[in-house]
Amino acid sequence: MPVSRRTILLAAGAVAAGSAAIPAEQYIAWSGRDFTRPDYEPDYPEAPDGEDSWMNWSGVQRATPETISLPASEDELSELVAGTTSRMRPYGSGHSFVGLAPSEGVMVDVSRLTGLKSLDEQTGHAVFGAGTRLFQMATELAEVGRALPNLPDIDVQTLAGSFSTATHGTGETLTALHDHIAGFRLVTASGDVMDVTAERHPDLFAAGRVSLGALGVISQYTLKTVPSFNLHRKLWVEPIDELIARAEELAGTHRNFEFYYFPHTGYGAAISHDLHEGPVTGRGDDIDDETLDQLKMLRNQFGWAPWLRRKIVGAALPKGTIEDFSDSSYKLLSTTRPTKFNEMEYHLPHENGIKGLREVIAQLETHKDVFFPLEVRFIAPDEAWLSPFNAGPRISVAIHAAVDERYDYFFSEIEPIHRANGGRPHWGKHHSLGKAELSGLYPKFDDFLALRRELDPAGKFLNPYLGYLFGEPFND
Repeated sequence: MPVSRRTILLAAGAVAAGSAAIPAEQYIAWSGRDFTRPDYEPDYPEAPDGEDSWMNWSGVQRATPETISLPASEDELSELVAGTTSRMRPYGSGHSFVGLAPSEGVMVDVSRLTGLKSLDEQTGHAVFGAGTRLFQMATELAEVGRALPNLPDIDVQTLAGSFSTATHGTGETLTALHDHIAGFRLVTASGDVMDVTAERHPDLFAAGRVSLGALGVISQYTLKTVPSFNLHRKLWVEPIDELIARAEELAGTHRNFEFYYFPHTGYGAAISHDLHEGPVTGRGDDIDDETLDQLKMLRNQFGWAPWLRRKIVGAALPKGTIEDFSDSSYKLLSTTRPTKFNEMEYHLPHENGIKGLREVIAQLETHKDVFFPLEVRFIAPDEAWLSPFNAGPRISVAIHAAVDERYDYFFSEIEPIHRANGGRPHWGKHHSLGKAELSGLYPKFDDFLALRRELDPAGKFLNPYLGYLFGEPFND
């Protein structure tokens, strides 16, 4: 939605001139609001002497571990795990919003276990260090003429973090990232290193592709890659009711399809990607942050009157196709997002997806202060034990709030809608589910817990959050 501040203000003036007088009292009261939530803390926690300080990307998860360790090799990692008596947790980019990573014992930063180690030209299998960031993986694969079939929309996560939380892209026939794993090397609680494939350790392979970092520390992955390919990208804007009505048809027509709703505007933006042959145009300028700035400004100045926001956007927003270009798949599918936020994402059974989406939109719009776009994506099923997609295709609905603003309504108002529609939460996004709910959602959940206890009987890799998820007692 590339509209400038000036365009919005001119549209606002035109709308105001043609409408009833704007009540000055309401405008003044709204424009004086502070949207910062009371518990927002942007700084790292203060660590006791001799300890480290850590927080995640959005600042909601915080820890002061005894130490943060950066092993430079698998051997160093194995020695560290074997010699550690404290609780320990591996972490990557810190992009998960839930408490998977924090530990007051030892936190293991896998970012030095990185890069392309080898490529089998016959099979297309590529071996990467588990700490490799997605953008590095995609770039290094491109240099040897390879790619993953799909990528998520943010590229800063590590492979270990992405796979372990079932991170995904979009595409009705395309599976989540972890489904491209051909094998991995796992450092267990004893320090032993296991080379895991579906043939050697079928149960561990099925459990470890989405492991939550609970089975041990993964040091490297072998990935199933495909020849590099180009995509043709289109982004267009249309009324949200029309877009929702066509969403399932569009998802079935395009290789990759997703769409966004801009709250309190009545409009959405759709993005499609399809295979492209021939010369490419290159990707245009990224307008995501500019769009967010304008939506926030619109909320700050006119949020007191949803009807006015709709009229202003209707007057200011360019309609039809906004972007139309082609480039390498990895350059179009993923990007870096500097604007921080908090997020809840649930994966709804395909048959309930559109119904649940409409209910979420209706509830979101009871909050005048909401401005962050809602995102809708489509994912094909796979067979990993803790994959949210192992029970059939899903439609994912993600809501966001600015990093410093309140998001408590995610849990009290939006999550019950997702639960009523059979949704499963993204493992790395905000949710409140524990063992009682998760056991009912995942047929292999208890099998996963039994395997975890077998590999880590003393609970070395547990923290309070995993204890809650797994129904395991946690005592330091």
